[in-house]
Amino acid sequence: MRIGIFSDTYPPFINGVSTSIRMLEDELRKKGHTVYIVTVNSENMSYRQENEGRVLRIPGVPTGIYDYRLTSFYPFKAFNIIKEWNLDVIHTQTEFGIGTFARVVGKQLNIPVVHTYHTMYEDYVHYITKGYFKQPSRKIVEYITKFYCDKTIKELIVPTKKTYNLFKDKYKFDRNVHIIPTGINVENFYKENVDWKEIEKLRKKYGIKDNEKTLLYLGRVAKEKSIDFLINSQVKILEKFSNCKLMIVGDGPDLEEYKELAKSKGIEDNVIFVGKVPWEQTKLYYNMADIFVTASVTETQGLTVVEAMAASKPVVAINDESFNTTVIADLTGFLFKTKKEYIESIEKLLSDYALIENMGNQGRVNSLAYSSSFFAERVLNVYKLAIGEGQNHDKRLSTRVKDVFIRGIHGE
Repeated sequence: MRIGIFSDTYPPFINGVSTSIRMLEDELRKKGHTVYIVTVNSENMSYRQENEGRVLRIPGVPTGIYDYRLTSFYPFKAFNIIKEWNLDVIHTQTEFGIGTFARVVGKQLNIPVVHTYHTMYEDYVHYITKGYFKQPSRKIVEYITKFYCDKTIKELIVPTKKTYNLFKDKYKFDRNVHIIPTGINVENFYKENVDWKEIEKLRKKYGIKDNEKTLLYLGRVAKEKSIDFLINSQVKILEKFSNCKLMIVGDGPDLEEYKELAKSKGIEDNVIFVGKVPWEQTKLYYNMADIFVTASVTETQGLTVVEAMAASKPVVAINDESFNTTVIADLTGFLFKTKKEYIESIEKLLSDYALIENMGNQGRVNSLAYSSSFFAERVLNVYKLAIGEGQNHDKRLSTRVKDVFIRGIHGE
């Protein structure tokens, strides 16, 4: 199968979406499929092809939202290159920019489009509106999302039941919605696959003593992630466990604000702000920690939870639909609704190292359900369904055979 994956983000840009795309790309190729990537050139305003022409980077302008860039809706030069790829299916990973372009390509070339919905946009409108026109903005986001995910695609993939409910219950989506949790290379995070000498160096770097326990948050540092909840709760935890530190790994628009919050609470020595780290080093931080924590309610899936479980760490997460099918309460960690429940969960784990170890071991077992190979297989099934429903698929195959035959005659 010849597959085109279209996304506004792709390595070396690091986030959950780009990581999942690289993993899917690798697994599909392992299974014998040809995969092409269309993404943004984040360095300059030029077209560039990489990896023997299988990765096409299109010029994009900065949006002002993190490092995202937006391409034009119809880069003609890119269209001509993609036309030569003779794709069987297009898989879009974004609604705008390159996502819009992908839908145009799909329509003009009669290629079925599969879309994965990654972002709960209603939770991010404040970056554009700055707190004004909240309700009208949410309605606009709803309208745009429904248009991009209903009128222009064959099949829709979502990572969790939470996102499924958004489309089925709120948006009244009347076409197929496939729940496929994004897979990860779980083996990468196994404790036997990390360099423990490097972990010891990190402990020394951040002043973490042998008798100290570490709570880890890893992800974007922004208001919607509710990191202030973790910092405020740390004050109470320290009253009973003075040897507990909270480590925050990641960067974002509110990093300095949270540093000031920790300072104002008088716990700056017990809250470690690491900042941005390369993705390949994240496994060191997971394995260095004792417990993984998150209070974010804006995730579509929360891959960091799966990564932590693969690293044999118990998870304490807010009781949100993004987490409550991944974290099994009292087995692989705890789910909380209130600050009191969060603190009690942390204190219970810190009081019983055997519990930390047992929950971590079970988490590693459960993380296998999110393996990259299994994920790719399920996505392939959706591709096959989309191609089977494509009205002109047989016609496109016939045209391709004809083109190959003609090239053969002329020695091309």
